[in-house]
Amino acid sequence: MSQATYNKMWTDAQKDLDIQLQREREEFLQPEKDRVKAFKMLATSYIKYMQIFRNLETAHDQLIHQQKRTLIRQVLDGVIGRILEMKKEMVELENSEFHYIDNILEDLKLLPEDIEVPIPRYFIKEKLEVLQQREKVLDQILLNAGLQTQKPVKTMTFEEAIKMIQVAERARQGCRRAAFMKQIYLEEKRERQTKLQVQMGPNPDDAATCIQKVWHGYIQRKKTEKMREEEMIFLGMSLPPHLKATSISQTYAGQINALQGEVLEREEEVFIKDKLRETEGLDIKETLQSQIGQCFVECRHIIGKFPDYPTEEAGGSTAILSQKTPEQVAAELAAKKEMALQKKAQKGKKEKEERKEKVKGKKTPITGKKEEEGWKMAPSNFLSIMEEGNSQYKAVWQNRDEGWDFLQDHDPELIKEEKREEVEAEIRVQVGELMQQKLENLKLAVDGEKSNKQEKGSKKKKKMTMRKKISEMEEDLTPDRTIDSLYRQLVEEGLLMKAKTVNLSDYVGSQTVHEKAPLVKALLLAGPTGVGKKMLVHAICTETGANLFNLSTSNIAGKYPGKNGLQMMLHMVLKVAKQLQPSVVWIGDTEKIFSKAVPKAEEEMSPKRLEKMLPKFLKALKAQDRVLLVGTTDRPFDANLKPFCKVYQKIILIPRPDYASRFVLWKHIILQNGGTITNLLNISCLAKVSDGFTQGHIVHAVQAVLSELRLLQMTRKPLRTAEFVTSLARQDPVYKEEEETFKVWYAKTPLGKARIRALADSEKAGKEETKDKGKGKN
Repeated sequence: MSQATYNKMWTDAQKDLDIQLQREREEFLQPEKDRVKAFKMLATSYIKYMQIFRNLETAHDQLIHQQKRTLIRQVLDGVIGRILEMKKEMVELENSEFHYIDNILEDLKLLPEDIEVPIPRYFIKEKLEVLQQREKVLDQILLNAGLQTQKPVKTMTFEEAIKMIQVAERARQGCRRAAFMKQIYLEEKRERQTKLQVQMGPNPDDAATCIQKVWHGYIQRKKTEKMREEEMIFLGMSLPPHLKATSISQTYAGQINALQGEVLEREEEVFIKDKLRETEGLDIKETLQSQIGQCFVECRHIIGKFPDYPTEEAGGSTAILSQKTPEQVAAELAAKKEMALQKKAQKGKKEKEERKEKVKGKKTPITGKKEEEGWKMAPSNFLSIMEEGNSQYKAVWQNRDEGWDFLQDHDPELIKEEKREEVEAEIRVQVGELMQQKLENLKLAVDGEKSNKQEKGSKKKKKMTMRKKISEMEEDLTPDRTIDSLYRQLVEEGLLMKAKTVNLSDYVGSQTVHEKAPLVKALLLAGPTGVGKKMLVHAICTETGANLFNLSTSNIAGKYPGKNGLQMMLHMVLKVAKQLQPSVVWIGDTEKIFSKAVPKAEEEMSPKRLEKMLPKFLKALKAQDRVLLVGTTDRPFDANLKPFCKVYQKIILIPRPDYASRFVLWKHIILQNGGTITNLLNISCLAKVSDGFTQGHIVHAVQAVLSELRLLQMTRKPLRTAEFVTSLARQDPVYKEEEETFKVWYAKTPLGKARIRALADSEKAGKEETKDKGKGKN
């Protein structure tokens, strides 16, 4: 698609965003008593934002124009954050991590695929070189440590090797023989033609005929090409000649490497900045000096002395120039004095009333705000970001004439406006130093005062040197170690592992967003064996380019013994994870850390050694740290519930697949392993028979059937349903008792309890309503 198409996609997304922001202002300000109506309103907005997100993400990825991409990225971060906020509200409103919104999708004429969360491509693209380099370093460390070998080469028997050599040798001899026979044939043909020419002599008619054949062939080919081109233009599959040049230029522009485009833009930015500094720098400097000098004079005229020059933290010269006119300053001073007198009078009056009440022995009644009934949307951290981006779009891009911008890569005028502010800021610093010295000279010459700046500065330094208490996990235990050395040690110890390349699509969602979105430090994936918990962990790392740290009990057993050793291990993991973020810290079989009783066979592994340190580890993670703790468990009911839920505040229960999921799974896995689906293979039957089995069971069953020999026989012996049923029957399914155990356990978690209470309240309200109606009839 051309750049114009993606520009239109961006424009449409901004229109939808404008409508959605208007809806938020109208609908979400008032409390809603009906929870069903509130959820529908919330889910509809969630779906709308998801559509806007998908369009903005595509436009951001495909557009070349750097300034447009910058604005889209700002709005995109706001939309992603708003989606996360709405998801949090939906979870709290329904007390469930899963939502059924099929009816809303049907009303909006949308498919389930339309609300799938795409992984923003800039997650990986913006740091592709770093990730590739990190992967190379990781492979080399694993190779040197003997933890990973080169890509395995398939071994073959002596007979297979001889057979392969024989086949290759026969092919080589056949090629040589064919080339030799062709050479003999061409030589014989050349000799025959030479004899004929000698005997017959040159014939003018034959020469004319040969020329005519060549010419007629050339003319006909040109006519055919022209007819085909006209037909393609008529069908709308090709552009007319006068538009083709533009299309070729746009296509070429679209294929330009993004990194080269950014380099060229940076070079032009530097050139424009230097030009502005050269042409306008002197005027800006003189204007600033004149304005600041005038402020000094006016200030002395009002308060009787020269002001203190603001520090850089307080704004410097900007703070001086932002001050009001002499009349406004005088009015503000008078208003402040009056306000102080009023406050003093009110305070005195209040103290008198309190004394009277104490004498009378009466207590002041505490009046709190009356709670508003019904659900109301919580304040958002991202509405302001979206509003700002939307306003900027309307002001700059909505009605902008871009007919002159042929390449659609950047706008020099916007760069000039931006760089003018930077040049002014640089000059302002220089002017600030000059005017500060000038102010000192004026004070000394006119008022005879000396600056107390140095004394104030020394006092400030003394105050700032107060030691802040550092938590146990935040203390730097390795100040003399580099990140590379820590990284290497963690890899060699097996704590930092290479994630498998798994995309979320195989499982059959900017720093601004992370800092302001609802914070999730720890996530628990619970479910029966084989539902894909570990696969999801690897998929998270693949899609976000995250490091994977393995702190499973079995992996850390015998490593870093003792309390000090454990503290050092967690310190190194935390330090490297923060420095090379994003990072995922994975704890497999995490229930063993919080187990009620440790089995004798596992006592040597000391599974509970992390129990007291994990809360401290999570406390050391701040909002800006893109580090996620992920626990996986297939026996969560073996853990003490209270400390378990305290660490994992977000719990996702992954059930066994339903019929529709199993149908897709069987088809996908059979094709993925090289199988061919024919009429003899009943996928629907396999999906029904496999009720109670997980994704892992289905994968094992398919791989057991589709061996190398069976794949070779498939052309003459198609796959049959019974083959997979027999393989599946050798495995134990997830029985109903185990599934009920998971449901009972989840009902004891905070979210499960809240859902049960909400259902009980709604049933009680329904019974009371029915009872009242019955009374009314009587």
